[in-house]
Amino acid sequence: MKGEIHNFIVVWTIVLISLCYCHTIIKFFPNGKSRFVAIIPIVCLFFILPLYLTSINLGGTTCFFIAWLANFKILLFAFGKGPLSSIPPLALSTFIPLACLPIKFQKHSPSNNVETTKKTTNSTLNLVTKITLLAILIRVYNYKDNLHPKLLLFCYCLHIYFFLEILLTMVSTMVRVASQVELEPPFDEPYKTSSLQDFWGKRWNLMVTNILRPTVYNPVQSLMLDRIPRKWAPLPAVLATFFVSGIMHELIFYYISREKPSWEVTCFFIIHGVALSVEIMVKKLLNGKLWVPRFISGPLTLGFIILTSFWLFFPPLLRGKPDVKGCNESIAFLEFVRYGKLVSPNNITCPFM
Repeated sequence: MKGEIHNFIVVWTIVLISLCYCHTIIKFFPNGKSRFVAIIPIVCLFFILPLYLTSINLGGTTCFFIAWLANFKILLFAFGKGPLSSIPPLALSTFIPLACLPIKFQKHSPSNNVETTKKTTNSTLNLVTKITLLAILIRVYNYKDNLHPKLLLFCYCLHIYFFLEILLTMVSTMVRVASQVELEPPFDEPYKTSSLQDFWGKRWNLMVTNILRPTVYNPVQSLMLDRIPRKWAPLPAVLATFFVSGIMHELIFYYISREKPSWEVTCFFIIHGVALSVEIMVKKLLNGKLWVPRFISGPLTLGFIILTSFWLFFPPLLRGKPDVKGCNESIAFLEFVRYGKLVSPNNITCPFM
């Protein structure tokens, strides 16, 4: 545990120095190839750094923040696009958190103070609710031997949703207090979805959606506009976006488990990319002539997502037993906070697993 914390500090120190370098090169390299060449070593470094972390909690979060989000943002920055590009250039104190955290800055004015206060109150209530539900879910794992395997997988679905929303809301709170910035809501009630397009584009993991759109979807769509009819250009863009998402998930799974990729996760996202493309195509062909009520389309969409995740998403994720590993790490951290002593997670048996 002590070595992991030391590595975590070193890794994030290197990340901060690297982002300072990225911010400085604005003065020396214009947008385009020269800035891209100057930034490529940082991109490679950000892919390597997570390999020095082996824990689920520290390593998993770090690889998501720097190997995926930060890398995609600075690649956009190399060509004068994305959230890091601004005229005049962003201040360093703004550039760094915007680069390595899934945040969206919002300017505050007297006219939106009431709305901001309301959002903050709702966010706090939502956080407390999710923490409570996650705690209940963890207690349910006491009886995992008596649960049907499919029901246990459904619990894991909820666990991932609750954990991600709790993590990102806590990041948002810390950033808001320190810098008066807002983190775009990571989820928008995905259980209320009406279609795959609604789920992936507007409700689930919005910070990933917002970074994949300018880095993959928009360039592929622009490339296709001159090659196929305009109304069909989104289809290859959707397929490319889901393919890249699948590759990045494979990479994150590798960072967490250090096991050879099985490509099941990539297949999961390709299937959803194909299904979403078919959905878009049908909508364009029918042109609003057929409307499926939300109370029918919603459960069908969620059912498709859950069943395909049981089939292709969770098996590679659970092979490395991240649930047991994450639980042991959490207990080791609590032991450190409570008693001031460092205990190796390998020497702890999680009571809930």
